[in-house]
Amino acid sequence: QVQLVESGGGLVQAGGSLRLSCAASGRTFSTNAMGWFRQALGKEREFVATLTSSGRGTDYAGSVKGRFTVSRDNAKNALYLQMNSLKPEDTAVYYCAARLVPFGSRASDDYEYWGQGTQVTVSS
Repeated sequence: QVQLVESGGGLVQAGGSLRLSCAASGRTFSTNAMGWFRQALGKEREFVATLTSSGRGTDYAGSVKGRFTVSRDNAKNALYLQMNSLKPEDTAVYYCAARLVPFGSRASDDYEYWGQGTQVTVSS
């Protein structure tokens, strides 16, 4: 069983930065690939970034590539999402998710565990 708790969301002006964190419980974190997804009001959940269990492999949605950086600290059971140059269209609830395999995925159905989400609002 893996429990995930996101934090770090908030209100920021366009062009600003936020760092999201995801704290994971359980003994398998270092073997889990992790992902970040987001869901804007009235829209479907979409892929943001994914990271292999080792942290050496990453993949990003085109809309965030070059602005967002995903990382993890397996010693702390923590996942991060550094978000720079934020835009109003980045406004959404951001979710972290865990897979029971080491390889990342863009598909939300591939993730077995989800956090409750944290709201990010970017004002223009």
